[in-house]
Amino acid sequence: MSIEVTLDEIRAVAAFAVGCAEPAVALFERVRPQDPRARDALDVTRTFAEGGRRSKAIRDAAWAAWRAYQETRDAGLTAASEAARSAHTAASSAYLHPLPKATHVRHILGAAAHAARACELEAGGDADVAVEQLERARRLATSAVIDVLRRYPVAPAGGSRPGELLRTLDTTLRGRA
Repeated sequence: MSIEVTLDEIRAVAAFAVGCAEPAVALFERVRPQDPRARDALDVTRTFAEGGRRSKAIRDAAWAAWRAYQETRDAGLTAASEAARSAHTAASSAYLHPLPKATHVRHILGAAAHAARACELEAGGDADVAVEQLERARRLATSAVIDVLRRYPVAPAGGSRPGELLRTLDTTLRGRA
C-alpha cells in the first residue's frame, strides 16, 4: 500500500521545508561562516522546489549537511548542530516516500522542528522562541503541504525536544481548516 503524492506536491513540501529551515541556516552561518554545507542543502532543494530535477546533488548536499550536524554536535555547538540538521531534513524532503508510515512525517515537518529547536537553543533555551518558529512554520504551510501531511499517520513518539516540536506542529497543521 502506498500514498499518492505527486511530484508537484513533493516540490511544495520541499519549498515549505526550505522556508522553515532558513532562520536556522542563518544561525549556522553566523557560527560557521566558512562552512557552506547547510546553505548548499537549501539551495539545491530550493532549485528542485522551483521546478528543477530531483538529482543526486540533493542527496549529496543532504549528507554534507548531516556531516555538518555531526561535527557541530561533537564540538558542543548545539544550536548550530540543530540548524545543520534542519538543512539536512529540508533536503531530505525532496525524497518524501509514498509509504504510510508515521516516520515519514519527519520529511515534511522535520526541518521546521529542528529549526525551532536551533532558535530555541540560540536564545538560551527560551521555549517561547520555539513557539514563534512553529507559528512561522504554520503560516508557511500551504494547503498543498497540509493536504500531503494529512495523508500520513500522525507524527511518531520520541525524538526528544525536536520530536516534541514536530508533534506540536503536526497537531496544529492537521487541525487547521
